[in-house]
Amino acid sequence: MSITSFAFLCCYAVLLLLYYVVPKKMQWGLLLIASIGYFLTAGELWLILYPIAAIIIVYCGALYIDRVKEQKKRKTALSLIVVFCLLVLAVLKYCNFGVYTYNALASKLHFTSNYLKEFSFLVPLGISFYTLALLGYVYDVYYEISKPQRNFLKFALFGLYFPVIISGPIVRYRDVENQLYEKHTFDYKQVTFGLQRILWGFFKKLVIAERMAVVVNTVYGEYAVYPGVYIVLATICFAFQLYADFSGGIDIVIGISETFGIKVTENFNTPFFSRSMQEFWRRWHITLGGWLKDYLFYPLLRTRMIAALQEMAKNKFGKKAGKRIATYTAMFVLWFAVGMWHGGSWKFIVGSGLLHWCYIVLGELLEPVWDKLRTSLKVKKENKLFCFFQQTRTFLLVCSGFLFFRSNSLTSACEMYKSVFTTWNPEVLWNGSVLALGLDAVELTIAIVSLLILLVVSVLQQKKSVRERLANKNIVVRWIALYALLFYVILFGYYGPGYSATEFIYQGF
Repeated sequence: MSITSFAFLCCYAVLLLLYYVVPKKMQWGLLLIASIGYFLTAGELWLILYPIAAIIIVYCGALYIDRVKEQKKRKTALSLIVVFCLLVLAVLKYCNFGVYTYNALASKLHFTSNYLKEFSFLVPLGISFYTLALLGYVYDVYYEISKPQRNFLKFALFGLYFPVIISGPIVRYRDVENQLYEKHTFDYKQVTFGLQRILWGFFKKLVIAERMAVVVNTVYGEYAVYPGVYIVLATICFAFQLYADFSGGIDIVIGISETFGIKVTENFNTPFFSRSMQEFWRRWHITLGGWLKDYLFYPLLRTRMIAALQEMAKNKFGKKAGKRIATYTAMFVLWFAVGMWHGGSWKFIVGSGLLHWCYIVLGELLEPVWDKLRTSLKVKKENKLFCFFQQTRTFLLVCSGFLFFRSNSLTSACEMYKSVFTTWNPEVLWNGSVLALGLDAVELTIAIVSLLILLVVSVLQQKKSVRERLANKNIVVRWIALYALLFYVILFGYYGPGYSATEFIYQGF
């Protein structure tokens, strides 16, 4: 059941009503029942056994780690829990990665009779999200950052909380521990703010993302027919589609949680305004980046292997270079993990991982050169035109990775890149060819106007919360704005009989 469906909205409305009607001490129990119910309607009923098993293992393991004082036993317990969770994730989500890689090599070497058969597994909803959330919890207990939850049902709510299990954000137990279980009184401002956030998410998903998908699917589906500039245009459209889809889903999730009195971590902060790749990843999928830095990158930097590498490199290349080599090696592992998290395919490992590692490393290494060039040209860092140049450059670099993300395979991505650089056809932008990509003049106008609305709101959001701005307006202005957005979504959103909005892109992760 998609969170953009009419059935879900009806169930959510009933749940919200019951949430503030039942005794407050029962609110968290109602959320647990709703979360289990949502999970059971999302696919095969037995798939809930996977998250339940993970929750039981992590729950018992965390209690054991908290009770035992001997460090060796605590570390062994932590290792077993991590291995179990990652092994289940690897088997269900990444088992075919090795098969695909072997078969691709076999094809190149013409060993066509030795192909391996693919495995077929049904993957439970949100497995990557709940796995990382549970692992973050057990790490926090191990490092004594958080106390373990001793009520199993309350812990099960953390592991199964239905809004975030769809497509994130990756929630940390210490951030929501009190909010999930405390008593919540109806707060008009809080509930209305949550509903506004949900409406904004529907605007992004149904009006923008679904329209962008039409152009993207047309070009990427037949990239041989639509070469050169078509691919560039479709990739830029995909950047907007992915952002509107992913952040729109997060808006709905955060809005739903807010109506329950639960504030979960923001996952986006206007990422396309970033001036560097480092800044982009501080603004895009914030919770994934934070999780990997805290539980993978920083611990990796403290390992003996990295320390030995740094010492060896320092002796050979000097102190500064030695530190950089060690750090960039740890970053390589980090970005490989980012790529793998997105999916068991080389297109993700390259486009969502290692390509960004290359950009960041090259950016840092060449920074002195760019600074000298900027100084010689007498360009100030905060010059508006220079800032716009940096934002455009970063956006295009990000799009170069998105091409891999959206392509069918690493091979097709390379073919599309070749087409971009070997076919020169800019005339398609003004000779009417764009209108043959699935959106007529009216639909294209709606898409452009909607993107401009998104841009204006994003600019305003940089300075102050748009919802707070709206709340300070008189009631007439406030309701005109909200009803205008509501009817805009109703009139121009892609939904209804005969049309089914696509699942959120990151729901597959």
